[in-house]
Amino acid sequence: MSTKYKATANGEAYFVTITTVGWIDVFTRLNQKYILINALKYCQKERGLEIYGYCIMSSHMHLLCKASEKETLSIVMRDFKKFTSKEIVKTIIEYPESRREWMLAYFNEVCSHLKRKQLYKVWQNGYHAEHVYSNNFIKQKLDYIHQNPVVEKIVSNPEDYVFSSARNYAELDNELEVIRLEVFY
Repeated sequence: MSTKYKATANGEAYFVTITTVGWIDVFTRLNQKYILINALKYCQKERGLEIYGYCIMSSHMHLLCKASEKETLSIVMRDFKKFTSKEIVKTIIEYPESRREWMLAYFNEVCSHLKRKQLYKVWQNGYHAEHVYSNNFIKQKLDYIHQNPVVEKIVSNPEDYVFSSARNYAELDNELEVIRLEVFY
């Protein structure tokens, strides 16, 4: 199994992307975005995850982060995805969602070939992680994270997007505290 885009070093920072199956736009509702925010808060408090940057888009999420020395990022990501997957499906079932039947059918169909029995699959297998190797890399990835909603024409300015650490770096009210890397801003 390749480790090219996996977090293999404990206590090291990574640029991580996790994506929904089929790139389905799951995170178009506030309640779905808050599932991710609350799970990230839990990971910060209980699992020692340090977050330096993040952005929640409609079908994926970017993080610039580091797991604690005693916990591997791969385990934190696995548990994060497992928990949020269950909560996302629960929310789709329990709250108004015009795409409910279609989404649940798709999430179920994706499971049909799996050896392990499960009813729904929300996230793509694994995650894409790039090891942070320089200050220039950090700046490039933070800019990329913060520009995502601008490129998608969701907002005109990065700091206007509520579900991004661009607000933290602009010293505005935010949904999730991050460790600001002051050296760049």
